[in-house]
Amino acid sequence: MTERPDPIEVTVTFLEMTKPPARYAPLPVGRQIALLKARNIPLHFYRYLLDRVGRKWHWVNALRLSDEELAAGLHAPGRDVRVLYLDGAPAGFFDLKPQLPDHTELAYFGMMDQAMGQGIGRWFLGAAIEAAWATDPQAVTVQTCTLDHPAALPLYQKLGFVPVGQKQETVFPLTPSERAESVMR
Repeated sequence: MTERPDPIEVTVTFLEMTKPPARYAPLPVGRQIALLKARNIPLHFYRYLLDRVGRKWHWVNALRLSDEELAAGLHAPGRDVRVLYLDGAPAGFFDLKPQLPDHTELAYFGMMDQAMGQGIGRWFLGAAIEAAWATDPQAVTVQTCTLDHPAALPLYQKLGFVPVGQKQETVFPLTPSERAESVMR
């Protein structure tokens, strides 16, 4: 029997942007980069993206959802999932979901290890922000926590997000068997 990993105490920071940026970072040149909107994304592929992008950051909440719960949210009207491809392979994704009638949440944003440190993060986050503003909200929101990449909070702020609140939470990491069960559904 696998022991349950210890819970991790984190500080969650809530950020908001109330007007779109004046400009966005250009697409990096000299790289084979594609950003594709996933229409009716298969649950197994979404779980794969969550696991590969968020494993070391302990993105566990959506991985614990049943197929029915995940599909209900993921395939809801207005949900927008886009997958980043680098040199022909999946390299990251972002997930936008409408909140209330006038907010869009950047629910997930991240890149896989092979895409990090290659100068595409600022452009990729800009593409997510641009897609969020295309929904015509009054505000775009995102949250990050102390488990996320150390550059996450500074990058969100550089691109125009402003912290609006914080709270303490406890993250309960997945056991290896829970992770395997989630991504093998």
